[in-house]
Amino acid sequence: MAGSGRFAVGDHVHVASIGKGVVREVRNGGRYLVEVKARQMVAVDAQLTPVEPRKQGEAVMPSHAASSIEDTGTRSYAASSIDLHGMTTDEAVAAFDAFLNDAILAGVAEVRVIHGRSGGRLKAAVHARLKVITSVRGFHLDRANPGVTVVTL
Repeated sequence: MAGSGRFAVGDHVHVASIGKGVVREVRNGGRYLVEVKARQMVAVDAQLTPVEPRKQGEAVMPSHAASSIEDTGTRSYAASSIDLHGMTTDEAVAAFDAFLNDAILAGVAEVRVIHGRSGGRLKAAVHARLKVITSVRGFHLDRANPGVTVVTL
């Protein structure tokens, strides 16, 4: 149930391997919409740790974060494709969101989403999601394989 998680809207958190952010929305299944570096991503409870918000005028980092001062908050590697076969539509959208977040944060220019051709539910869900993500420059079906969508970031 939304709202029953460990974090609330406005909480400052650290997203594992990515950096500090703010919870913008609490979702079902222990998932949160978190804004990190002016981008929004979906993260699960296990990826988040609480961060004390900095007091006005305070320049010192919280003591638990000082040991990770070399963490740049960006990923140096992200996969260039994801295979959604065998997932339900909800599972596929959640996996796709996490995959796309990683690709965007890593600076990947183009990714491939393998959704398959039969039924079309996964393809429709992926395309609907792509239409509302502002970081996506464009997308199209792969001419050689209509079970794959190519996404330009």
